[in-house]
Amino acid sequence: MSGVQMITVAEGDGDQRLDRWLRRLFPHVSQGRIEKMCRKGDLRVEGGRVKASTRLEVGQTVRVPPLPDAEYRPVEVVRRVSDADTKMIQSCVIYRDDHVLALNKPQGLPVQGGSGQTRHVDSLSEALRFGYDENPRLVHRLDKDTSGVLLMARTREAAKGLTAAFRHRDTRKIYWALVAGVPTPYLGEIKAGLVKASGHGKQGEGEKMIAVHPSEIDETPGAKRAHSLYSTLYRVAGRAAWVAMEPITGRTHQLRAHMAAIGHPIIGDGKYGGSGQENLGDGWGAQLGGIISKKLHLHARRASFQHPITRKPITVTAALPDHMKDSWDTFGWTEDLAADDPFEALQ
Repeated sequence: MSGVQMITVAEGDGDQRLDRWLRRLFPHVSQGRIEKMCRKGDLRVEGGRVKASTRLEVGQTVRVPPLPDAEYRPVEVVRRVSDADTKMIQSCVIYRDDHVLALNKPQGLPVQGGSGQTRHVDSLSEALRFGYDENPRLVHRLDKDTSGVLLMARTREAAKGLTAAFRHRDTRKIYWALVAGVPTPYLGEIKAGLVKASGHGKQGEGEKMIAVHPSEIDETPGAKRAHSLYSTLYRVAGRAAWVAMEPITGRTHQLRAHMAAIGHPIIGDGKYGGSGQENLGDGWGAQLGGIISKKLHLHARRASFQHPITRKPITVTAALPDHMKDSWDTFGWTEDLAADDPFEALQ
């Protein structure tokens, strides 16, 4: 029998069920034994009782009671972030205090792993410790091809507060996008529900959200209500527009699916842009052509929230990525042309 072990959830092992995590470390321990340890309170996370289905977070401490076959011990996996990646991810920091950190996430960098992705924000978070013993924790997500403000918590207390704020919609996020055509009315809201359609790949790749008319949400299995605001800021004749958007709910691909649903897909969005072209890695789908980049033109411009510790209001703003800045330059737009909060009158 082994003794009691206190094991910290390692980088890359977060957001998975406790039983699956434990069986990866101790393959000889049965599912029945794990559930029994949970029922008896012998297996604990951060000192609290848990279920086998409890999802773990990176940095949490798991108390594992004595187990048979002491030769089975978890092997610590040492991951190192390259100097180049360290410099890159640290250059993305746009806000930092003792509890909260914010990045201007680059377009094309995933937030977490999946479908063979090994290089992502979560895997690079070791380079964002800045003297702390633990990596900062993710508290929300952005799509791989969406750039902009990504908040992270540097302490457990901050993570708990920020996660609750996102869950209860106590944060505000304003996105900028370049869309096909010109949405009218210029200031409006979209309340189409969203339902997930399965993908075509072995791992579910290609899944997308299908818009559902508000009157059909209750009758559509799996459909969830979704609510977005949009404001048309500037336009290029009738071809394209600079649009600000605010998601009131937080559904997967919500803004992308909603803009496509009203006939104005985001430029570079191959999933919702209404094109069957092959994705060659530089974006595809709704396009303007010419020198306008084929990459997705969707950017998390601004995040406002109450600091989880000091309770002071915080607003973080992220500059446009290069491909969107080039498009803005082409149309003669500058970032200071837009109001900080185009939805202020609606609040």
